Amino acid sequence: MIVQLTEISKNDKMSDTGKINRAGGYLLREIFINPNHVVCLREDTIFSRKLEEGDLGDTLDKRQRFTRVYMNRGHSGLDVVIVGSPGSIQDKLGLKLDNKELLKG
Repeated sequence: MIVQLTEISKNDKMSDTGKINRAGGYLLREIFINPNHVVCLREDTIFSRKLEEGDLGDTLDKRQRFTRVYMNRGHSGLDVVIVGSPGSIQDKLGLKLDNKELLKG
């Protein structure tokens, strides 16, 4: 099963000289994730701060939250920032918590 989400990332545009222009802002784009490769979900407070400060433009609601999704990629990992709270991303990916009790010892 593959799940479609919305990623926010730096808009690195190529200039006429072939160099990357880092002042391009941010863009939203579709991303497709295999939930079997997700290792960790963590709220991304850096993007929340950028949104509060107006660095992400005015297209997103100021109450929006962001989740950094860490994925296993063999010998290395990959992380992307997704629009949505960790709980909503967990639900969309169909990741359920085990109902196991913690043993005290």
